[in-house]
Amino acid sequence: MQERILFGTYTKKTSQGIYQGTLDTTTKTLTIDGLLAATNNPTYLALSAKDRLYSVTKEADEGGIAAWQLTGKTANKLNEVVAPGTPPAYVAVDEARQLVYSANYHKGTAEVMKIAADGQLTLTDTVQHTGKGPLPEQDGSHIHYTDLTPDNRLAVIDLGSDKVYVYNVSDAGKLTEQSVLTMPAGFGPRHLVFSPDGQYAFLAGELSSQIATLKYDAAKGQFEQLEIVKTIPADYQEHNGAAAIRLSHDGHFLYVSNRGYNTLAVFAVATDGSLDLIQQISTEGDFPRDFDLDPTEAFVVVVNQNTDNATLYARDLTSGTLTLLQKDIDVPEGVSVRF
Repeated sequence: MQERILFGTYTKKTSQGIYQGTLDTTTKTLTIDGLLAATNNPTYLALSAKDRLYSVTKEADEGGIAAWQLTGKTANKLNEVVAPGTPPAYVAVDEARQLVYSANYHKGTAEVMKIAADGQLTLTDTVQHTGKGPLPEQDGSHIHYTDLTPDNRLAVIDLGSDKVYVYNVSDAGKLTEQSVLTMPAGFGPRHLVFSPDGQYAFLAGELSSQIATLKYDAAKGQFEQLEIVKTIPADYQEHNGAAAIRLSHDGHFLYVSNRGYNTLAVFAVATDGSLDLIQQISTEGDFPRDFDLDPTEAFVVVVNQNTDNATLYARDLTSGTLTLLQKDIDVPEGVSVRF
């Protein structure tokens, strides 16, 4: 089977934009097929059901989200929604309401855009956050994630203020605050994944190198903190930032990337949402910002931003553990991975 994979990047050095590759599940090899779209700093990507791609973009002194139509191995830009200042850090698609959400880390804003019939975007709402935390990286609001809860509300994660917000979303793309969870000071929440039954969520704490298990009450639209565990050894003293977090479709195994310790940490997930670390495996590079499981979940691909390479693993569906298959795959300034 041939599986398509897309890579978002920074374009500060040699990268020219969004790259594409092919995972051959028979030969268990990943090849890079070259540049899909020339664009500046497409650091995060989201795919829609209509084979449309939404990417972070930067144009001169403006940043925002670009819409692309994918046809074969080409991408045609439909339009972009940009504003003065830095680009967002995250983008997500809401298929049911045909909306796109973005999180602007530096501005502390969450944005909502409506998808037109032709795939183009129009801004419908912007929410400005405030607040800060005790660490130098928490000098103000830094929203790092805007994506759907299982009941189609919007979870908004603010690394700067150590808060997790839940918003109600109207069909017109307007947000109204439903609840707020405050994490321990300095936790630095970054990204979130939900269990298949929607009862639990797992929150990566970038600044604390931790994962928190949260209980989600859909009736109230609010989170409750349960357990917190480390993503790195207790005696590791150098800088590390927990980054991407993924959960297997069966909900039994959780994965998180460690930037600094440079590993993927693998956790077994119990029925009560508690976590047990079962593996730390090297990413074979420096600063693994993102990774993804392929559609069969038999493979995992991670990108190392600072060493310009991707790494391919086989994933054991029973044990959840990873085995190195291929490293030193050329992906310049890799930041985002999407099958």
